[in-house]
Amino acid sequence: MKPLDRIFETARANPRHIILPEGDDPRVAEAARRLAAEGLAQITMMNGPDIPGVTAINSAEAPDLVELSTHWHKMRAARGMTAERALEEMRDPIRQAAMRVRLGQADGTVGGAVATTADTVRAALQIIGKAPDAGIVSSFFLMLSCGPDAPIKGGMIFADCGLVIEPNAAELAAIARSAAASCQQLLAETPRVALLSFSTAGSADHASLGRLREALALIQDADPELEVDGELQFDAALDDAIRAKKAPGSSLSGRANVFVFPDLASGNIGYKIAQRLGGLTAVGPILQGLAKPANDLSRGCTTDDIIAATAVTAVQAS
Repeated sequence: MKPLDRIFETARANPRHIILPEGDDPRVAEAARRLAAEGLAQITMMNGPDIPGVTAINSAEAPDLVELSTHWHKMRAARGMTAERALEEMRDPIRQAAMRVRLGQADGTVGGAVATTADTVRAALQIIGKAPDAGIVSSFFLMLSCGPDAPIKGGMIFADCGLVIEPNAAELAAIARSAAASCQQLLAETPRVALLSFSTAGSADHASLGRLREALALIQDADPELEVDGELQFDAALDDAIRAKKAPGSSLSGRANVFVFPDLASGNIGYKIAQRLGGLTAVGPILQGLAKPANDLSRGCTTDDIIAATAVTAVQAS
């Protein structure tokens, strides 16, 4: 079964309540209709048309708007938030969706078809917040290689390609461990994590490699059962034969399915090359490390992209 079909099957087996705050966008409205019709999630949509099976909310006139803004005021009062400003800000659908998730009114939210990534992620961080056991909130792309001519079939996790610009060793270790958990949850596979670099097993010597080697030690200390290796070049991480030559002592039992990039620049470039030249489907960016799921969309997303991201969010919420 293809990875995305498995995610749809998992979401359908245990439908979660997901809020789509940008219902005034036709792509979002169509996604809401299809998600509800296909039983992938229980959908609440803000500021959109009436659709059978979809709960509708007008974010500016919600009957519980004052209650929601009171929570927001209490959360930010120490930072100078006034009651009037809290009320105005809670009319914003992205913030309101995040608050409803925080308060348990929904299991997750997906936005960003209209709002910027900065606004979408800021609302998630400020309102939903970081999970207690997460070292850092980061992101990943679910990369799907399912084309008929694909040299390798299946799903992979690329992290972090959308959020953390220059992670230090501890942050890189946290990203890797979160990405491994995301792999297990979404792909139902044992994670095999590769810390990517221009060097494989000490083939190069540079000060920047110290951060990767420290991250590897931190991961192994925190989770000794996790299959993780680094530093590895991408070809060594992906190809068992190349890895056997370049890193004969590698702890990976097979090709990596979690690829952790050393910084945002390489991660963002890498996933777009895989998408545009390699023909892989990229679902994301998906956030990891939040207390409850909230995910971002590209403003160039399609209806299918929104459906896929919502299904992933529903599985995260399970």
